[in-house]
Amino acid sequence: MAGAVEAKLAELGLTLPDVVPPLASYQPAVRSGVYVYTSGQLPMVDGKLAVTGKVGAEVTPDEAKELAKTCALNALAAMKSVAGDLDRIARVVKVVGFVASASDFTGQPAVINGASELLGAVLGDKGVHARSAVGVAVLPLDAPVEVEVQVELVAA
Repeated sequence: MAGAVEAKLAELGLTLPDVVPPLASYQPAVRSGVYVYTSGQLPMVDGKLAVTGKVGAEVTPDEAKELAKTCALNALAAMKSVAGDLDRIARVVKVVGFVASASDFTGQPAVINGASELLGAVLGDKGVHARSAVGVAVLPLDAPVEVEVQVELVAA
């Protein structure tokens, strides 16, 4: 039976995807004590990127914001794979977002708001977090956005 977090996802019209398999030698998420750290999550849907390119060139900021939301959804799936239950999340501690940016694009914070807003909508006050939004030249597979998330779990 789905918990409150997954019920909230359903209420928002979202489904928790399968965990995106690693593209190299790493784990999608790792638990250490009461913390879960996700690897950088790309906006993969059904095993592939729907969009590639630089934000501010081939990809619009609005498209990139939606892609950041997809990254956060993939991060939730990775978290569940090691925490067992998303209702164990005490709080999101930190979000780091990377935006493959055209040389003159400076709207990285607005793009990563897609991830932050999703976490807030799904987790409420537990979704409030510290964050970095960084522009980079290129990301794996020419992805426009990558997001990693750190959460604290309720102690068992």
